[in-house]
Amino acid sequence: MIEQAQLRENLERIESAIHDACRRAGRKRSEVELMAVSKTYPASTILEAARLGLRSFGENRVQEFAGKSAELAPLRVNGATAASDTPILVHLIGHLQSNKAAKAAELFDAIDSLDSLRLAERLNEAAAKLHKRLPVLIEVKLSEEETKAGIDPESSEAAALLETLPGLDSLHCRGLMTIAPWGVPESQTRACFRSLREWRDRWAAAHQRLNLDVLSMGMSGDFAIAIEEGATRIRIGTALFGKRPPMEAQRAAFPEDFVE
Repeated sequence: MIEQAQLRENLERIESAIHDACRRAGRKRSEVELMAVSKTYPASTILEAARLGLRSFGENRVQEFAGKSAELAPLRVNGATAASDTPILVHLIGHLQSNKAAKAAELFDAIDSLDSLRLAERLNEAAAKLHKRLPVLIEVKLSEEETKAGIDPESSEAAALLETLPGLDSLHCRGLMTIAPWGVPESQTRACFRSLREWRDRWAAAHQRLNLDVLSMGMSGDFAIAIEEGATRIRIGTALFGKRPPMEAQRAAFPEDFVE
């Protein structure tokens, strides 16, 4: 587990970089939300981060977070008691299989990886049974990489999702999310983020019943570019918490999360 002093130092370094990026873009620091991506890290690390003031956390997998949720309950909105005036919120940011929608709706405060109409309908049904209105982001695929999830913005599936979402009363659409391609020139990364902003503007004009204020884009290696291109939420993991275990170890620890 990362030491508290190292975590504080990392957070200060990230905050400095966020301020610099906001200044270059002519934006206020308050316009950009920092989400701490806590996937693969234990609940104790999340607790340490919360003590430093972080309140937004991102997790990738249902089974993995299920193992942490009890320990974090006192800090959460739906926990027995809140350890702070501002409880933490935990978002699912990884790909969600529709057969796990009910469990995800129960565990998480928001789903930031909505990528199909079928998943939206299942989440809406599950949230209704839980008597909650679940915030969601539409994940948009703007990279040709096969490993990237998300909905093709030019597809009929995207059109159907955008038309249907306003009628799903137990979902609250908040905006869009994307992941830039790996290992490409800065110009391509910037173009990806700019494209998400342009799709948001286009869809917001065409679907005025949807709230698309949130642009979740940018991670440890490219968050400054994302801020310059309009990100309202950045997702920082390794730059904050350090190197993650190899994928083989993650599969061994949480096999259910890797079963389609």
